[in-house]
Amino acid sequence: MQYLYDENGRRYLDAFGGIATVCCGHCHPDVVEAIVNQTRRLQHSTVLYVHHAIADFAEALAAKLPGDLKVVFFTNSGTEANELAIMMARLYTGFHDIISLRNGYHGNAAGTMGATAHSNFKFNVVQTGVHHALNPDQYRGVFGSDGVKYARDVQEIIDYGTCGRVAGFIAEAIQGVGGIMELAPGYLPAVYNCIRKAGALCIADEVQSGFARTGSHFWGFEAHDVVPDIVTMAKGIGNGIPIGAVVTTPEIAKVLTTRTYFNTFGGNPACTAGALAVLKVIEKEKLQENAFVVGSYLKEYLISLKEKHEIIGDVRGRGLMLGVELVTDRQLKTPAKAEILHIMDQMRELGVLLGKGGFHGNVFRITPPLCFTKEDADFLVGAMDYTISKM
Repeated sequence: MQYLYDENGRRYLDAFGGIATVCCGHCHPDVVEAIVNQTRRLQHSTVLYVHHAIADFAEALAAKLPGDLKVVFFTNSGTEANELAIMMARLYTGFHDIISLRNGYHGNAAGTMGATAHSNFKFNVVQTGVHHALNPDQYRGVFGSDGVKYARDVQEIIDYGTCGRVAGFIAEAIQGVGGIMELAPGYLPAVYNCIRKAGALCIADEVQSGFARTGSHFWGFEAHDVVPDIVTMAKGIGNGIPIGAVVTTPEIAKVLTTRTYFNTFGGNPACTAGALAVLKVIEKEKLQENAFVVGSYLKEYLISLKEKHEIIGDVRGRGLMLGVELVTDRQLKTPAKAEILHIMDQMRELGVLLGKGGFHGNVFRITPPLCFTKEDADFLVGAMDYTISKM
């Protein structure tokens, strides 16, 4: 569940969840049973043949999305999902330019690396047709929490950097790799408005913030009161099973019928059976509600820790997708790069596993399985408090 064990049997509290991937818990019996049972019957067939495991999950998944988002394409990962979404936007609109956000991460293949605006994850290869807009960063950004002001940069990119028409805009509601950065309020509605006026599609990358992780909503974009044209997902969709998906409208989906679109393992019956079990577990065990209750409790506890320790510059996020940014100087917001490594090592010795992210690598990424408890939160914060106090 929310624990891992090393080769000597020592237990660790997993507060990272395999990078926001393990949502139901490690080795959840319902998910394991679904995968094993399906594997015994049929492990692989491809989507060339209709199989009820694929159709059942596609139907259940589409039911979790608003509006006309009803057509599901399965992939193997978030990178593949974002690659497909970007290609679909270009095919549907007839335009090439994509706008993404600085500090965003969308994958490490050719197209998604272009959309990623984080030099730590970009190789020196040809990346074309992508413009990176000003990040609506509420902690370090020039406009603070005023999302509408940040959105003006997207309009300026369209006006000055393109022919006036673009293919799409892609963004995470909460930047995961970028350091659990929640987009400033008012940003997405303003951007979606100007993007659609430019004839483009709005793509919501829900690879990390989807599947009840934010607690308040099932999808991260819902907190911003917008409805995308395309939604991409992976990680939590399968609790660690290699599966991703692109969900869009029937009209947009038609662009893939002009040629043959095919994915050998996308929609694998063992993976889709397991993923359907994940959806059922989230509902049966009320994991979205738990993410909200425990996440809110944990966030408040971390904020109180910030008041105690100067090294904590910011606490942010939603539900069980939280970030703690460490700085050596609160006024200058100087990244505490070395200090975070020391604290991570010490917390591991105490039995707590954390992730880190942000452009400077100075943000704790707290994305545990959604079965995390208040007792787990107490242990995590206690270990963090003790470790920082000893520095």
